[in-house]
Amino acid sequence: MFTGLIEEIGEIVAVDPVDDSLRLTIAGPLVTSDAEHGASIAVSGVCLTVIEQGATADGRGTFTADVMAQSIRMSTLGELRPGSRVNLERAVRVDTRLGGHIVQGHVDGTAELRSTTPAEAWRVLRFGLSPELAPLLVDKGSVTLSGVSLTVSAISDPAERDAWFEVSLIPETLAATTLGGLVPGDRVNVETDILARHVARMLRLGVVPAAHQTAAAAAATTTEGSHA
Repeated sequence: MFTGLIEEIGEIVAVDPVDDSLRLTIAGPLVTSDAEHGASIAVSGVCLTVIEQGATADGRGTFTADVMAQSIRMSTLGELRPGSRVNLERAVRVDTRLGGHIVQGHVDGTAELRSTTPAEAWRVLRFGLSPELAPLLVDKGSVTLSGVSLTVSAISDPAERDAWFEVSLIPETLAATTLGGLVPGDRVNVETDILARHVARMLRLGVVPAAHQTAAAAAATTTEGSHA
């Protein structure tokens, strides 16, 4: 589990195809400072497992992780090349303040940047919103973009055919993450709020929460009693 607060921007050192998967080697001095074999590190929002550790020629710590086919399909990791920059975050510790929100590192899909609007002290980014993800985002709700915990600052009306959502980035986020370098047409990894995913799943299955079942049963009993 992660918080969506990026610790450093890492660099892709090597990308090695392995059958239908990829093996990535990533330089990240901070996240590798206490990493162990089997540790979890979020790479632009995708939870990966450390399988090897090493160092670059200039002494920067590196870690290697495998990316399975499903993660390649669901995220932007398949587009990475040596030299690409990625957001890095180590798994949260139980004694750490949860400064962002609960992030699993399980990406739901991607979104394409449509436009950027500069303001005095921040920048507004508007992304396209696919029909699959649209029900899972809400105005002022949490969303994770390429591993960064953010708040939805605006969202299109449900009646609009061309759905979109916006996030507003402060200077610190622009400087400390890869989001500051995005240009229209770039894609980001999207992880929606876990609560929204569970609610959507329950609705699709037609599951009625226990509290509602109890209320319904009580109402039915009262109605039956009134007809006795």
